[in-house]
Amino acid sequence: MRAFIDKYRDSFGVEPICKVLRIAPSGYWRYAAQRCNPALRSARARRDDVLIAHVERVWQANMQVYAPTRSGSN
Repeated sequence: MRAFIDKYRDSFGVEPICKVLRIAPSGYWRYAAQRCNPALRSARARRDDVLIAHVERVWQANMQVYAPTRSGSN
């Protein structure tokens, strides 16, 4: 939805689009502010950005397969 709003906000405005989509304009504006200034993102979101690279690396090293090990089971 964010991409849709970004695409059409100059033509229709954010608030009217959000009204039709039944979402809060404040959520879109928060997303837009965080996109311009990543420091506004939560500590959890910033940490997730760091961890995503590690998860991707491990996943690639494991031939793109998710298979958690089962401790103690045969």
